[in-house]
Amino acid sequence: MNKLDGMNSNEYKGISRWWRMAGGLSMNMALGTLYGWSVFVAPLESRFGWKRAETSMVFTIAVIAFALSFVLAGRIQDRYGPLGCSLAGGILVSLGFYLCSFTTSLNYLYLCFGVIGGLGNGFGYATPIPVMAKWFPDQRGLAIGLAVGGYGAGSAIFGPLAQLKLIPAYGLPATFQILGLIFLVMTMAGAFLLRNPPVGYAPVGWTPAAAQNAAAARQFTPGEMLKTRTFWLMWSAYALGCSAGLMVISQLVPFAKSVGVAAGALSTMTLVVGAFGNASGRILSGWMSDRLGRINVLRTMIGICVIAMPALYAAGSTVVLLYAAVFVVYWCYGTQLSVNGVAASDFWGTKNAGINYGILFTAWGVAGIIGPRIGGVLYDRYHNYQAAFYTASALAAVALLCELGAKRPEHA
Repeated sequence: MNKLDGMNSNEYKGISRWWRMAGGLSMNMALGTLYGWSVFVAPLESRFGWKRAETSMVFTIAVIAFALSFVLAGRIQDRYGPLGCSLAGGILVSLGFYLCSFTTSLNYLYLCFGVIGGLGNGFGYATPIPVMAKWFPDQRGLAIGLAVGGYGAGSAIFGPLAQLKLIPAYGLPATFQILGLIFLVMTMAGAFLLRNPPVGYAPVGWTPAAAQNAAAARQFTPGEMLKTRTFWLMWSAYALGCSAGLMVISQLVPFAKSVGVAAGALSTMTLVVGAFGNASGRILSGWMSDRLGRINVLRTMIGICVIAMPALYAAGSTVVLLYAAVFVVYWCYGTQLSVNGVAASDFWGTKNAGINYGILFTAWGVAGIIGPRIGGVLYDRYHNYQAAFYTASALAAVALLCELGAKRPEHA
């Protein structure tokens, strides 16, 4: 007799929902290699003689394509379910990596990694958050944190793998092909595991609190969400807070070198520490938000970011302090990616969670333009990163003020 035969349907669904979680993790670990882009910069510049300003545009294009396609993908996911979006995202991101192996020009690289890879990220990332929100109403923060934590962890695994093993052993073109095939397997497995629960699903033994029942009754349309003051405060905080984090992400290796941290193992370790900080912030801050409240956790972590930015600059070449500060900054950044996703479902309902969070997520796309520009422009002007880090701290302070004014919306 099958051990599931004696269980009621809710108990069976309660077990199967962890397979949905595994699907979200597999999908996001592949997509998260976007954050490992910097490991490909030096080999590409060495191979083709391109300048840093030219190669840095690849990341910017990918971020813009990611953020814009996320809105469309969210609408498709809400209307037709997660399978189509997941398959499209997995195929596009894998194809983008594979095609990069044939790179001979910047425009071709912009198209493959920037546009195709960015679109793949948008369609792939659009599905785990609303799916986890529906399967885990009892642990929504932890579940979404775990799912998107895979995105933060992906660069910690595949970045060093590419930099330290694949590129030295097989060369850059073959590395892109190998990663593209690995990502295809991971994303296809994830896509077929990501499914919405049946209508009316609830975990066994879970009774929603009165506030959650009231929130579930208010399924905001995108237009209604845009009329709430809370949306605009959270959008502004999201954009400015992530601008601070993306300034560091885009400049971490150059900053480490500028303060005397040697290239090689130490600089790679800086990326790994940051990636684990990013993943930890997504997972543990999501779990904390289940207990302390979404806005409270966002306020706390953005407040810490205000202090952590100048602290990271002050750490300089003291490796232990540098690693500690990098971990904290990335943690604060990761918090925003997971807790804002949870808050969107809590505040405006799960029915339109894909499109509603997609609209909120455009703030991250804006941050992807502002953050790297702050680092690059201010470094070129002053030939050090002090102004960039203090500007990032100021942006985080404004983000904190916005979060202090935000609260759960009562009506449209």
